[in-house]
Amino acid sequence: MSAQDDLFSAPADDSSASSVPQSAAPAAVEGVPAKVMEEVAQLRLELREASHRYYVLDAPTLTDADYDTRLRRLEALEAEYPQLISPESPTQRVGAAPASGFEEVQHAVPMLSLNNAFDDDELRAFVQRAARTLELDDAGDELSFCCEPKLDGLAVSLIYENGVFVRGVTRGNGQAGEDITTNLRTIRTIPLKLLGENHPELLEVRGEAYMSHSTFELINAQARDQDGKVFANPRNAAAGSLRQLEPKNADIRKLDFCAYQVARIDEKRLLNNHYRCHSQMMGLLADYGFRTSPQLEVVRGAQGIIDYTRRLGEQREGLDHDIDGAVIKLDALRLQRELGFVARAPRWAIAFKYPAQEQETTLEGVDFQVGRTGALTPVARLAPVQVAGVVVSNATLHNMDEVERLGVQIGDSVIIRRAGDVIPQVVRVASEGASREAIVLPDGCPVCGSEIERLEGEVVARCAGGLICAAQRKEALKHFSSRKALDVDGLGEKLIEQLIERELVKTPADLFHLDAATLAELPRMGEKSAANLVASLDKSRHTTLARFIYALGIREVGEATAANLAMHFGTLEALRAADQPALEAVEDVGPIVATHIHTFFQQATNNETLEALLACGLRWEEVEIGERPQPLAGQTWVLTGSLDSMTRDEGKARLQALGAKVAGSVSKKTAGVVAGEAAGSKLEKAMQLGLTVLDEAAFVARLAEWEAGTDSVSGSDSDPGSDSDAQKADAQDSAGEDA
Repeated sequence: MSAQDDLFSAPADDSSASSVPQSAAPAAVEGVPAKVMEEVAQLRLELREASHRYYVLDAPTLTDADYDTRLRRLEALEAEYPQLISPESPTQRVGAAPASGFEEVQHAVPMLSLNNAFDDDELRAFVQRAARTLELDDAGDELSFCCEPKLDGLAVSLIYENGVFVRGVTRGNGQAGEDITTNLRTIRTIPLKLLGENHPELLEVRGEAYMSHSTFELINAQARDQDGKVFANPRNAAAGSLRQLEPKNADIRKLDFCAYQVARIDEKRLLNNHYRCHSQMMGLLADYGFRTSPQLEVVRGAQGIIDYTRRLGEQREGLDHDIDGAVIKLDALRLQRELGFVARAPRWAIAFKYPAQEQETTLEGVDFQVGRTGALTPVARLAPVQVAGVVVSNATLHNMDEVERLGVQIGDSVIIRRAGDVIPQVVRVASEGASREAIVLPDGCPVCGSEIERLEGEVVARCAGGLICAAQRKEALKHFSSRKALDVDGLGEKLIEQLIERELVKTPADLFHLDAATLAELPRMGEKSAANLVASLDKSRHTTLARFIYALGIREVGEATAANLAMHFGTLEALRAADQPALEAVEDVGPIVATHIHTFFQQATNNETLEALLACGLRWEEVEIGERPQPLAGQTWVLTGSLDSMTRDEGKARLQALGAKVAGSVSKKTAGVVAGEAAGSKLEKAMQLGLTVLDEAAFVARLAEWEAGTDSVSGSDSDPGSDSDAQKADAQDSAGEDA
């Protein structure tokens, strides 16, 4: 029997699957109490039902808190009894190890394309061809067709064995696709275990993975703020998400899935009199827990199809996801089988395509907006035009590279499209204007007047006035007061927003002029909180040069680079006076980072703020160049666990002062690991690799020796990579036990 016969056969057995979820008696598992088994089964059932109602039916029965409580309880039980963990458990949606790539998988049933229709006449011709082939009335008025929206996403195929999701594959070239199972498991509208009972041994479901407009707008806004990739439309975003090698990154994108076809099913008793039509099969999938289109309708004849496409077109603008047309299928499975296929498309289905939602207008000017991180975005000012039912007068040009790619200039006639029917963008130049004006970056930041920085090879241009630019104010203050910078306790994001809204703070220096009485008048502050914040600000005046440099928020200057700059130059004055070659002489500072630093200190507004900060009493012990030995130069160390005699940050700073790099993960190249109280997986990995491991007492002792210059790392007795034989033996014994 062929694959298509397997799909469309309709045995006479009248039995059908129950669509009501039931809790089957759990099978016994060795070492697990029966009560635990029952609780796990009940929790999984409740969580699956709640997820289905929330994500698919949009009719939640549990509050978020109740859902989280049950999920945490299930996670705890599975942690205590790991033998209970199974792929269909609600705890297993996200968290698998990153994939190294995607395996190619052959489709058992090819994922074919559809022929297209673009107007009413072509729809009528499709119906007439089907009627003639089936030797019916040429008009085909009595034929029933199942119609649904053509979602603009990524087609995928899902395989279930005995009701459990086991594999998901992209369409690929139609004959083979990529195995993206792990990423598909993150989609909440894909059931990991089917609802109901009596599931087929094998079920292959096809559908569309897509991204809603609201999610698309959110991830693009985040990408712009973080200088990440901005997607052109929701379809590209969905496809990019499903090809993320890290499943957690795919989960962040919050995709959806809508089923549109049963490709294979081997339980013939399900295809009885109740399941002779495609629409009935879609009802079966809904019973199993899949989302199906709420716009799915069964109509008769060509006029019924035409009326449907018009109704759907009227609803298009109000949908929260992209559609580019409608899919029309003969509803009767028997008739689908009789019509069969031609070339690479079925004779029993067709895709109706709506015209692209684009309009032509004139580019009248370009404004530059400044984002929270200083990125400049060119925004086209347009002669107002209606696009997809909305009057558009502004559209994004993304960045200067996009301007150059389009070859667009002010005065040109341009084609505008609402990306995802939501965000207006310039697609292409329709015709060049009689009087054209090139689009160029402004001489200075349109918000604060600071220099615009755009290095060769970079897409984004930025304002260099990070300390004073109003557009960047919130992010600059958050960074300046963060724990690894000035560490101002009690100055959170909400409070910073209030200070900015009331214009109490414009630059970091203004923070040190705040008084308790003014702060106490702010919402939710009170006298005690205000006094505590003033005290914390006063305490933060005494810091280190490395922390102060880091707090300035210079592009690509993190903690390690700030520490290297402090050790290399010794004083803020020397750093401010350094030219490009002098900056490039610092360890780990290349030409690009050196340019960022040099540009920052060349801005008069930044220097004014620096002088204001120094006038507020900020101070630190200046480091004399060469004051301390660098016995750990070129070595990488890792700190894990908590320390009693110092904070982790203090331990890190002391290691860096000795020339070491301090990393967050352990590898074969790690010179040593400092293990404090409650050290975890990093300690285990260090012992497995046979690395040097120092407890807190040994670390403190070694620091004293290194800082005094009495311990040379070149000698075998004192080499941090050559601890005592006893310590090495202990580490090797532990590693052997772990293995």
